[in-house]
Amino acid sequence: MMRAQGSARAGPENWRKDVRFSPLVAATLLLSLSIPASAQEWIEYVSKEDRFTVNFPGQPRVTQTTYKSQYGAELPARVYSVENGKSRYVLTVADYSQIEKLLTEKAQKCPVKNEGCYGGTGFSGVGHWRLDYHGAIVHATQTFLLRDAKVTQLNWNTFYSVGGNQLHLTNRDGSRTLAGIYLHNQKLYIIEGTVPGGEPLPALFQQSIGWIDEKGANIRYESLYHHAFPTPPRGNPPGEIVTR
Repeated sequence: MMRAQGSARAGPENWRKDVRFSPLVAATLLLSLSIPASAQEWIEYVSKEDRFTVNFPGQPRVTQTTYKSQYGAELPARVYSVENGKSRYVLTVADYSQIEKLLTEKAQKCPVKNEGCYGGTGFSGVGHWRLDYHGAIVHATQTFLLRDAKVTQLNWNTFYSVGGNQLHLTNRDGSRTLAGIYLHNQKLYIIEGTVPGGEPLPALFQQSIGWIDEKGANIRYESLYHHAFPTPPRGNPPGEIVTR
């Protein structure tokens, strides 16, 4: 086990007030916030190494692992997790910065020269890394769809102008999961909170994700960030009021 270079500030009062809520979680978030702060022990966790901030119900355990991409690249990853009773809060960060190098080498070593190794387009063969990288959010979303659970909502959303997918699942044992998947600066973020049936949804966890730069400063963009296009200028989106 390794500990990420991070910090925490106690109390849910530090949570971002300018987050845009999806209709799914707007009401349930009010329920979760009604729980006394002393019972929740929520903190704002900051990882300068993986460049994010998020609220956890306690100091997370950090483990080093690997994440397998759609086309089989073994990517370095870290898992930040907290178990709070029967509830579990997990944030997985996979580093896609080496995806071109890894999949190009893999394609060049293929024993059979077929489309999967030496395709004739920029998105096949040695170009498969482009499909892998640009499809990272879809691939991670599929892992939730294949679970033994009922998907009750799947939608696209943004946090501080970074777009991604959100899912709501009801699991076979009656527990409920809220998940969010985002790709920012070549890092894939998979946020997953699961609580027993009948308890408030883990909206505070899923909706608290934020992005920071190499100096630890919060990142805001003037327009939509998408990993396939140039990074937009930093600044508050038009009409957005930031209170933090």
